Amino acid sequence: MTSPLPNRFRQRILARERVIGFWMCMSSHITAELAGLAGYDWLLLDGEHSPNEIPMFLQQLQALQGSEAAPVGRPTQNDPVEIKRFLDIGFYNFLIPFIESADEARRAVAATRYPPEGIRGVAGMHRSNLYGTVPDYLKTINDNICVLLQIESQAGVDAIDEIAAVPGVDGIFIGPSDLAAALGHLGNPGHPDVQKTIRHLYERASAHGKAVGILAPVVEDARRYIDMGMHFIAVGTDLGVFKQATFALRETFR
Repeated sequence: MTSPLPNRFRQRILARERVIGFWMCMSSHITAELAGLAGYDWLLLDGEHSPNEIPMFLQQLQALQGSEAAPVGRPTQNDPVEIKRFLDIGFYNFLIPFIESADEARRAVAATRYPPEGIRGVAGMHRSNLYGTVPDYLKTINDNICVLLQIESQAGVDAIDEIAAVPGVDGIFIGPSDLAAALGHLGNPGHPDVQKTIRHLYERASAHGKAVGILAPVVEDARRYIDMGMHFIAVGTDLGVFKQATFALRETFR
């Protein structure tokens, strides 16, 4: 294996390049390996709304070894112990859910950094440092972890300026479904109030120089967010694509 550093995905996020991603919900190293061949810039491996556990994440990361797609891990919550385990198995990119304040943002960043910049626990040999073979890992890894924070509540919206200003926050991700629910429009992220709030989040995060991303599995939505200027967009999910193709094939022969 070659060294995973420097983190090219983080460099692209900091440069606010447009990077197209795909959401992995099926908890399968086989589907992850296949998605890694498709040419996406990044793949979200989900722990919040998918039945993934650490050994399953490890298998998916191993399946993506050598892929050009950057794995992004989403833990169940903003928990430093869980984030530490993600780090040690080889995640360098994180999407932390349900951030509502600058203090929570600072805790998320601190969980991904070794002291004195953070509180990450130190182990001498793990997959992230290729079992102790990455030169200067301890000196360089803090600058190679990408932290993306998910805004999906009214409190998060209200605190967007403070959250985006936290050092070490590389990007802001908008959760459209939870945001719609929080605004009183459950199941309707296309509601004008929700869309107005999404644009507000994009504009405020952009004003702080942060990349902004969103999940948009409907093509028309993805194109609208790209036209808005979004930087990292997940344009589909493995489960959604599988469901659509499976049902369509059955209808062909009904």
